[in-house]
Amino acid sequence: MTTEIADGARASTALRIVPAGMYAGRGHVVLERAFRVYRRSWMVIFSGFFEPLFYLFALGTGLHNLVGTVVGPGGHPISYTAFIAPALLASSAMNGAVYDSTMNVFFKMKYAKLYDAMLATSLGPLDVAVGEISWALIRGGLYSFGFLVVMVAMGLTASWWAVLMLPGALLIAFAFGAVGMAVTTYMKSFQDLDLVQVAVLPMFLFSGTFYGLSVYPAWLRFVVECLPLHHGIALLRGLNSGVLDTAMLGHVLYLGVMAAIGLVVTARRLEKLLLK
Repeated sequence: MTTEIADGARASTALRIVPAGMYAGRGHVVLERAFRVYRRSWMVIFSGFFEPLFYLFALGTGLHNLVGTVVGPGGHPISYTAFIAPALLASSAMNGAVYDSTMNVFFKMKYAKLYDAMLATSLGPLDVAVGEISWALIRGGLYSFGFLVVMVAMGLTASWWAVLMLPGALLIAFAFGAVGMAVTTYMKSFQDLDLVQVAVLPMFLFSGTFYGLSVYPAWLRFVVECLPLHHGIALLRGLNSGVLDTAMLGHVLYLGVMAAIGLVVTARRLEKLLLK
């Protein structure tokens, strides 16, 4: 009874902000369903953790002996392995959130018709969006936590500020999960999912993951600096090195606005597609 009263209070507060029928304050129900579905297939979740780990071992061990030290945040020299580790952490958060909020959501929406069933209940489009994006955030966070443990074990963290890399990775996962689900609502067929890889792979390779942006010409550097993954990488690199500056607030603001836009667009699209 107490839970129902609390849910009702949250819902009534939200209804003052969003249009009626959009939000019932029960996004946690969607999240609970995801936990129940995946509790017997946990290996599917953790399989995504190994890709950035392999990159870290392969490049951090192989190229480290060739490259040696590089210039890190604040102009301080750091090992090549310590340079790429925060970037791979950001990429891990991005991949976990993006792939869950695109491929899985597409199947649920277009083939399983799961969201049609959800919206036939008291749930609203914003509840569905919040629940699904929260699950994508949790999945990205699990990848990030595991990778951060590996970084600590390998001695790749240089400052106590590195503990904030986990919240930073969660913000990255939230931003990419929200935008990923918003983009998925515009997809018509499974072939459209190929576009996800077309967008994610270049970002992973060219956002400064493996080398600094100084290698690019000025015009290309400007383009890369506009990419969301670059902001995530710059944020985590600064935290890992303990070099904090005002530019980090810009990175946080960029990712926060990205997450908010994705959440709003997702809710509006679900309303348009499923509540005709």
